[in-house]
Amino acid sequence: MAEYLWFFVVAIMPFLIGALVIYALLKRRRLTPTEKVVRDDKTRELYGDRQ
Repeated sequence: MAEYLWFFVVAIMPFLIGALVIYALLKRRRLTPTEKVVRDDKTRELYGDRQ
């Protein structure tokens, strides 16, 4: 029984973790051009007074 657990931990888990990372990267939502402009404007507004 312990051999199966180690097989699962050593052989199967890295593939599952890799699949989860790939899935998360594929499902990540990209910002639209309008959202990027708003983000940049807010960032400049926030840090603009520190110069």
